[in-house]
Amino acid sequence: MDWILLIKALILGVVEGLTEFLPISSTGHLILVSDLLNFNDERGKVFAIVIQLGAILAVCWEYRARITQVVEGIGSDKKAHRFIFNLFIAFLPAAILGLLFIKVIKDYLFHPVPVALALIIGGILILWAERRTHVIDVEQVDDMDWKHALKIGFAQCLALIPGTSRSGATIIGGLFFGLSRKAATEFSFFLAIPIMFAATFYDVYKHHEILVFDDLGIFTVGFIAAFISALLAVRGLLRFISNHDFTVFAWYRIVFGIMILATAHFGLIAWSDS
Repeated sequence: MDWILLIKALILGVVEGLTEFLPISSTGHLILVSDLLNFNDERGKVFAIVIQLGAILAVCWEYRARITQVVEGIGSDKKAHRFIFNLFIAFLPAAILGLLFIKVIKDYLFHPVPVALALIIGGILILWAERRTHVIDVEQVDDMDWKHALKIGFAQCLALIPGTSRSGATIIGGLFFGLSRKAATEFSFFLAIPIMFAATFYDVYKHHEILVFDDLGIFTVGFIAAFISALLAVRGLLRFISNHDFTVFAWYRIVFGIMILATAHFGLIAWSDS
């Protein structure tokens, strides 16, 4: 058993779980940490996708009562119908654009310097969103209509650029479109379920030939680490936004992005393709 590889899997699993639902870009952090750990080959890239499933199952567990309620109400509950329809509408734009352009995006943008630039730009947008007048039209997720969902779906398309942050794009998009912080954050969690399940299974299917039984250990470690750390992050974020805004995440993104650009510019870290 390769203990070094297991430690790398543990680190990446924790990074995935802690960053997936915070507006700081899990994909960007995984690209950077994988680069530092020298685990950024094709197998490493598939690993980074698969462990997202651990993170999304943490959300399914945290909201298991709500998900069960929606499933049970599919046949007769109008509120459940509207909820599912809103998720479907919000899911479509990123799913379609992802299928069309994911290869180009991975070839040109899945590198540290583009990630750093996206982190900085996203941080500036969060600061802008928090400093403008925030008019709330939607207090709870169940108050959303299809137009809110579609707007957030288009906002999520920005997350196809690594470093932007899927949760950041949907949460900040929600704030721009009149959702409360709680509604925007929870809808971002729910929207992650179909988009991440689809992305995970599509990527595994596409690269199944490079997966071998010997990798089961590292995938299991990464999966469990992502699940536990994501559960902690989701609960922590919900507590945090009850009394705070997202400004701290904006400054984190900006400072972190500048640090990456500085290390690349001065040759302090040999980032790949930077």
